[in-house]
Amino acid sequence: MSLRDSLDLIRTVRPEAGTSALEHEIMAERAASLGAAEQRVAKAVAALASAAGDRSDCLVQARKAVWEYFVQRELIGFRKHNDVIQELKIPPEVLAGLGAMGKHL
Repeated sequence: MSLRDSLDLIRTVRPEAGTSALEHEIMAERAASLGAAEQRVAKAVAALASAAGDRSDCLVQARKAVWEYFVQRELIGFRKHNDVIQELKIPPEVLAGLGAMGKHL
């Protein structure tokens, strides 16, 4: 049975439940996507921290991952990032380059 079939069945029993089920699926997808973006940030920050020598590529990748993560957070309503900056230990050198990121991505 597909999601559409399930929603049609739910609507026949309780019409308002169909919308609720769809909203639940959307929220679950947002959470999974945000979690994946957070993992990309953690991986990029770790790669930057362990990089030796020329770190410019790692810095670019970390800035890109953080910028994308922040944009995704803002799209779902999270406007403040201070907590995740501390939690993910995003270094100031990564944050310093975010203002220009939107122009280059």
